[in-house]
Amino acid sequence: MTAAGDVPVDEVVEALRDVARLGGFFALDTAPGPARGGARLTGEGFAARARTVNERYGTGEARIGVSIAHLGLAARLWSPVLACALVHGIVPVMATAEWGGDGSALRLAGPRGSRAPRAASPLADAVAAQADGVLQRLESHLPVKMAPRLLAGNSASALVGSAAQLLRVRPGLRAPLTELTRELLETGRLPGTGRITGPGLTFRRRSCCLYYRAPNGSKCGDCCLAR
Repeated sequence: MTAAGDVPVDEVVEALRDVARLGGFFALDTAPGPARGGARLTGEGFAARARTVNERYGTGEARIGVSIAHLGLAARLWSPVLACALVHGIVPVMATAEWGGDGSALRLAGPRGSRAPRAASPLADAVAAQADGVLQRLESHLPVKMAPRLLAGNSASALVGSAAQLLRVRPGLRAPLTELTRELLETGRLPGTGRITGPGLTFRRRSCCLYYRAPNGSKCGDCCLAR
């Protein structure tokens, strides 16, 4: 049985498996299995991944690891939700998202979803609630204090990066994808985080993810500090 507006589970799973074929951050494991308490998106689990980032980049500045890990997680939340909404008309429920293993990949325990609203503003609200909403809940348990605008900028950067990648592999989605991305940048905490600068969904954010502070780090292409 499904409630009004809910999508049958097998349809949600098939949609997620389809967009996972786009590769990279669009992959979201939906293999059957019980939720694993230790794999939930908790502050402890995130802190461990942030420490791994610090070790990888050879820096002891905790904020760098937290920001880079946060940016990667944001991309893994935005990508499948955005793609499912536009390609299949389904907004997956990400409340049961958890770490898929020792790496940064995610799995979805107990996949569920709802029909995507047709109008741009309600669709943006629905997509943002499942991607940025999950991200914000985790942010209340970060191991170090981070500037709110940096975190919002990371989310916006991940959103537009996900949209740009989707545009490259599904160019026929240009019009609805561009409309939805612009609407999302005016939704929730994202207004003022940056602006789209070109038809390929290039972006210039108004904050910095701190990657340039790591040894051998550099400024990202959308960084406010890049020239």
